[in-house]
Amino acid sequence: MNKILLIIRREYLTRVRKRSFIVMTILGPILMAAIFVIPIYFATMQDEKRVINVVDETGLFISKFSNTDNYNFIPQYTDLETAKKTLKQTEGYALLYIPRTELNVPTQAMIYSDKQPSLNLKNYISGVMNRELEKQKLAAEIRNQIRMINPGYNAVADTAADNLMSETILKNIKTDVNILTYTIEEGGAEKKSFTEINMIVGMVASIMIYMFIFMFGSQLMRGVIEEKTNRIVEVIVSSVKPFQLMLGKIIGVALVGLTQFLLWVVFTTILVGAFQQTFPDKFKAPAAQQQFVTGQQMQPQAIADETTANLKVETGNETANQIFEAIASINFPVMIVSFIFFFIGGYLLYGALFAAIGSAVDNEADTQQFMLPVTVPLILAIVMMQYVINNPEGPLSWWLSMIPFTSPVIMMIRIPFGVPYWELALSAVLLIAGFLATTWLAAKIYRTGILMYGKKVNYAELWKWIRYKG
Repeated sequence: MNKILLIIRREYLTRVRKRSFIVMTILGPILMAAIFVIPIYFATMQDEKRVINVVDETGLFISKFSNTDNYNFIPQYTDLETAKKTLKQTEGYALLYIPRTELNVPTQAMIYSDKQPSLNLKNYISGVMNRELEKQKLAAEIRNQIRMINPGYNAVADTAADNLMSETILKNIKTDVNILTYTIEEGGAEKKSFTEINMIVGMVASIMIYMFIFMFGSQLMRGVIEEKTNRIVEVIVSSVKPFQLMLGKIIGVALVGLTQFLLWVVFTTILVGAFQQTFPDKFKAPAAQQQFVTGQQMQPQAIADETTANLKVETGNETANQIFEAIASINFPVMIVSFIFFFIGGYLLYGALFAAIGSAVDNEADTQQFMLPVTVPLILAIVMMQYVINNPEGPLSWWLSMIPFTSPVIMMIRIPFGVPYWELALSAVLLIAGFLATTWLAAKIYRTGILMYGKKVNYAELWKWIRYKG
């Protein structure tokens, strides 16, 4: 046992003192924080105001495009070809062309531009046109229904119907339905659940485990190949058994990975928190930008209306409360403990196999033929992620969360949706059993392969090494 501890200490200290470990420990949190900060920062930046020329042959939309902080819509009362020439002469950003149709209402428009138009511009234009067409269709349907009831319906009434179909009425009749979900726990207690938050938490945890297993497993394999190639291992195995050497290296690299992960979490939290404190306004999307993205523009009267303003404040507070409530609904103690356990268990299981592969070959290029069978279960777990999210209690999800080769990824997806403790315990026991089995199997290969040089190894040769006794 003392020899294993010495190997663990050597592996740990050797790796944490490396320049690459220090650089990645510093660079990792910066990159992770940038993933959160940069999109928010750039989303709040105001682009230069661009001119959009509009040629509307239908006349339905010419006055519907309101100017925004980023775009200025200018009507062009001319033909398409002349408008294209004017666009080039004035160096405008884009030309919006809405053609006239004879048989039905227009359902498409063309954007001409020297550059690829932005997605926000396309969303805004389609939003404005969709609302106007909905208004026209609804007014026509009302007129038709009234004509069927009252044949004396006249043109004056038609005009009145068109006037009634205003933007305010369309906004008033539009209703968003909010679906709340509750889970009934044992004893009849009800608890609000949030499917979207559970999905995000599960996916992030699973992808991180997948990434760390590959990253640190590859480090272990390369370390074994390096020691074997440099003949250092011949000196080491003269003092310790090959199994002790392999186990010490696996645990030592696992502690390095856990240390780096914890440092990443701490430093990333500090960096994101510091940015929030330094630039608090950057984490609040401007109202104009939110309206532009959704293709909706508020009327000045609505902005000035005190009742509407109060309603918006209440809606914003309600949304914030829902977000905090969703975060509070996550069982963080179970998530954190489970993540650490399945990260360590999954790494130990696959780390033993990576170490065995490293001992069986003389260079990294020869590892490809053995890597595929080892990595297929992990890749399968990532592929099945969407199925498990849609059906976390299904039989396939259950079995994938119990099989040791896929349980580190799949179980982390299921846990946020609620997993009975007995299933969690069974999966943990099976993972430990899988680690012990793969370690025993890997040790059979490791003890022979670590001292084997200059021989091309195949699966038949590995099977012979596993069957060796003594």
